Amino acid sequence: MSLLHWKPEYSVGVPSVDDEHREMIDMINGVYEGLGDAPDLQETEKCLEEIFTAISLHFALEERIMRDNAYSEYDEHKEDHEDLLDEIRNLMDEFVADRDSGVQKLEKGLSDWFSRHFSTFDARLHGKLGSH
Repeated sequence: MSLLHWKPEYSVGVPSVDDEHREMIDMINGVYEGLGDAPDLQETEKCLEEIFTAISLHFALEERIMRDNAYSEYDEHKEDHEDLLDEIRNLMDEFVADRDSGVQKLEKGLSDWFSRHFSTFDARLHGKLGSH
């Protein structure tokens, strides 16, 4: 069962950004599915590192596009990106420190931060940076 599903309202109208959003959903779902009954903890940790790297690169792309388009909420959006990266890093650190507790926090945290960012900052980008 997947944790996250792509929704049309997640689209910001920039194909490269939307494609990366879909890829992040797939990566997060992959980690979530791997957290089942007997998770391979080393593989989960590796996947989390890959997700963190992909999200960091994705945020850099979003920020470049916002700067190039003189997006009025750039500073606030960039700050949210930094907060989200801190949250993800904290989830990863908690997973490494205490695998059992970390698995539970990952299941909730990955979905929460992704959905929250989409429903707030990325929702305001919707339709402002490109055409659908």
